[in-house]
Amino acid sequence: MTIFRSSIAVALLLRAANAANADSLSPMSQPPTMSSTVSQSMPNSSADGVSSRLQVDVPQTLFRAGGYDHREALFGAPPYGTSITQSVYYADSDLCDPTVNTRKGFPIRAKDKSGNMEAWPTPYILMVDRGGCSFVQKVRNAQKTGAAGVVIADNTCLCSDKDCVSANGQDVCQPAEPIMADDGSGGDISIPSFLMFKVDADEIIAELRANHMVQIEMQWALPKPDDRVEYDLWTTPSDPVSKDFQKKFKPIAQALGDRAYFTPHMYIYDGIKSNCQGYNGESMCYSLCTNNGRYCATDPDNDLDHGISGADVVKESLRRICIWRHYGEPDGVGTEWWDYVAQFMERCDNTDYFASDNCVKECYKHASIKGDIIERCISDSGGLDKDQANALFDFEMQAQVKRGVVIFPTLFVNTVALRGGLSVDSVFTAVCNGYLEGTEPEICKECDGCVNFDQCIAEKKCENNDDSGKPVIGFGHGHDQSHTGDLPSIHDLIEAECDAVNCETLNCNVTIEELEIQVKATNEEILHQIIQCACCTDVTIVDLLGRDEGASTKSNPVGISSEEYSTFTDGEAAPEDDVSSQKKYLSFLVAGLV
Repeated sequence: MTIFRSSIAVALLLRAANAANADSLSPMSQPPTMSSTVSQSMPNSSADGVSSRLQVDVPQTLFRAGGYDHREALFGAPPYGTSITQSVYYADSDLCDPTVNTRKGFPIRAKDKSGNMEAWPTPYILMVDRGGCSFVQKVRNAQKTGAAGVVIADNTCLCSDKDCVSANGQDVCQPAEPIMADDGSGGDISIPSFLMFKVDADEIIAELRANHMVQIEMQWALPKPDDRVEYDLWTTPSDPVSKDFQKKFKPIAQALGDRAYFTPHMYIYDGIKSNCQGYNGESMCYSLCTNNGRYCATDPDNDLDHGISGADVVKESLRRICIWRHYGEPDGVGTEWWDYVAQFMERCDNTDYFASDNCVKECYKHASIKGDIIERCISDSGGLDKDQANALFDFEMQAQVKRGVVIFPTLFVNTVALRGGLSVDSVFTAVCNGYLEGTEPEICKECDGCVNFDQCIAEKKCENNDDSGKPVIGFGHGHDQSHTGDLPSIHDLIEAECDAVNCETLNCNVTIEELEIQVKATNEEILHQIIQCACCTDVTIVDLLGRDEGASTKSNPVGISSEEYSTFTDGEAAPEDDVSSQKKYLSFLVAGLV
């Protein structure tokens, strides 16, 4: 009986750690990505503080003040703190075939010289049908076509949506909301995606099938409470996905200094809830747990008899918690913690040395950590050997529940969970977008969006050069591109914009106010559309700015102060060391106001 119950408990623990809910029921065959290791059942609403928005800006008849209800993918790389606003094309396909026909779908486009309908003009958001394959496969195929984002149209009503069920006459409905989980292979997905419920998706598809332009905004918010950002990582010592991040992020943490506070958390399974402790206090999960089955981890090599055990992972987790408490909590940077983790991954992260005390001592020495302090912390917290509670593990498990951590690794910035790959630059960008506007530290202003990112972090200065040696400059979402030095010529900027625009899909018969309603974006993005309209019409940019009835052609769409306005109109450029004024000046020039 003991062996039978133990086997069940082990199976439950392993299943809880490895199951990923995909759109199809095919088994996972690839290594996990940041969001693929599911540790608990996923709630219907986001418990991790994610705040995203899906809105239809054009046509106005489909605009909703609160946006559209949707679900966010647990893979991909959303541009946190910003948005993507583009025209939508309906693929009229489930996009399961990797050979995507970009010359079909709706709205219908003009034919090219070969007589075929033109391909979807980039950039665009692609709407695809649900079903047939995993969410990841659909988004990967869309990404290969050049899509900036994906909206998956649900094809089945929720059973709770009686109006949808009644209107569609469906005999089959889905009892629970779908989860856009990773199928285990989503590490290569770099674009964001949403799932839209059937009743809403049907309306948009109908509009597109009628050959009407639809413009959608996908937006991701980060709370910006003050001039300090807090970010947390939930992982385990055996997690393969976060290792590269943990090896490389130390110089970023140091550069952010006291303007950001980092907290690493170790994900621990509650052995009692997982039935890993018997009624008599006996451990029922073999080598997966410590403290007589109280605290557990999955077996990294899936071999309960050899190699690294779950108990070894639990022990190393407690060690890292103690190192952070003594060397990281005081400043939120934790240089010694980063050093220890890097040393451990280099020296001990293998089957021969993972559980070696001597290897750990070498890591202590090279990371300048006093081992006796850490061992005392381990002992004082409750230790690992007896059937007794460990205060530090209990705190971690309570924090897991409170934060709603359901996958690992997961990194939170200001309580918002980041989706997609856990890369150094994506986390840095998210942290920089988490500051109250105007309070960003200099390292963010200088390096967020820098092409030579590693060099910028090391030298605290961005040298953005392309292959020709020319400075790289432009408007981009996801990065606050701060540039100093020479600005590009307005001719080059407009020429580049005109080369990329598709005039047939552009609506320029609008006022600036209407543009602001449609685009719902930054002033720079509005200026983008203004320039595009100038490319496609016979009117000048100043004419476009003057379309508003009673408005002067010397209107001020970029928020320039009266003093700046006077300075710019007198032909004086912005100071070279004032990036904010430079960007306004560039916008001022582009708008044709000087």
